[in-house]
Amino acid sequence: MPRPCKRRRVRGRPNSSYFKPAGVRKVDLEEAILTVDEFEAIRLKDLLNLEQNECAGKMNISQPTFHRLILLARKKIADAIVNSKAIKIEGGNFILEEKHRGHRYGRHHLK
Repeated sequence: MPRPCKRRRVRGRPNSSYFKPAGVRKVDLEEAILTVDEFEAIRLKDLLNLEQNECAGKMNISQPTFHRLILLARKKIADAIVNSKAIKIEGGNFILEEKHRGHRYGRHHLK
């Protein structure tokens, strides 16, 4: 029997949970679903430029699990951009970090 999945620790939810190509009606779009934990992986690695082992530590997961998570997130984002899909951020296997509960990302975090 496989081991149960460990919940990934995230700092907060994104300010916006839906992104779409300009000039295309929402009803005409396919969606790429990015989970909150995949969003956090992108934020830590690609926005904050942290090393993978540091990112994994912040999310309370192993480095190989983080690597798989970031690859999946990047693939979904690339698919959405190349194929003109909307990106919807929802769900995932995560827990909000206690000291940041209720916090949403803002511009002041984009240093």
